[in-house]
Amino acid sequence: MRQDGLTHLCIGYNFAEGVLALVSATGWGVRVGEHVRPGDLEIWTDQVGQGPNVLLIGGAGDTVESWQFQLDGLADRYRLIAFDNRGAGRTAMPEGPVSVEMMADDAAQVLRALGVASAHVAGFSGGSIIAQELALRHPELVRSLVLQSTWPVPDTYLRSWGAFARWLVESAPSERAFLEAFFLDIYTARAHNDGTVAQFIDEVLAFPHKQRAADLQRYLDAFLDHDTTDRLPQITAPTLVLAGGQDSTARPPLGRAVAELIPGARFEVMEEEGHQPFQEIPQEWNARVDAFWREVEARG
Repeated sequence: MRQDGLTHLCIGYNFAEGVLALVSATGWGVRVGEHVRPGDLEIWTDQVGQGPNVLLIGGAGDTVESWQFQLDGLADRYRLIAFDNRGAGRTAMPEGPVSVEMMADDAAQVLRALGVASAHVAGFSGGSIIAQELALRHPELVRSLVLQSTWPVPDTYLRSWGAFARWLVESAPSERAFLEAFFLDIYTARAHNDGTVAQFIDEVLAFPHKQRAADLQRYLDAFLDHDTTDRLPQITAPTLVLAGGQDSTARPPLGRAVAELIPGARFEVMEEEGHQPFQEIPQEWNARVDAFWREVEARG
């Protein structure tokens, strides 16, 4: 695993303020972005690079920093756009209900506000569910799909894990204890054993843009209640579905189910990887999606 210039997603619970944090640790520093206001909501976005447009969508509570390795590693070939989901980082959480459909519409509004007619779309975990919904609700905006650690509908195991995460954020005795428990299902045993996760935990405490624990729970409820099973066959965009063979949450059979429902979708398992290989082995992950995007561009 690469140890220099590490970039990763860290979710930390601030017990003094009752909030969650997501942080990027990188040798190149935190990227500078800006708010765009496509509607009533100001959405924090980051853009870098030139070339075909790419939209990166994070999962529950994720910010642009979760994609730092892609923003740094693919900017020589693509114009990359990332944004903070509503209620995460520098994008506020409006009053009222939150749904995957709303977050997909947020993504669509970001693209339109930036003048992007269509983009290659990549999402991980909950962001992959948003990406599915974006392709269903706004197909004209989606050039292709990369779905990492995805599912069509949560099975009993995934629902139970979501309930555990909901409980953990309220019951863990400390922020460090929360992180140590939560990351068991996010990163590989390799990352825990070689000290990478311990480094992640130390770094998350300094991140300034906190997310309320209640907002994370609202995210979890939205994702765990969402079901695209009957509609996935309507997706026409070229699709690559990636799963980590060691992922204990979005397990490979769930990703395979998505790929089998989307016409022509490709399914690949990264056998030694966990929930977020784009952070643990970014060079390999970037190479895979770059090859897929180049193939789509060549056909188009």
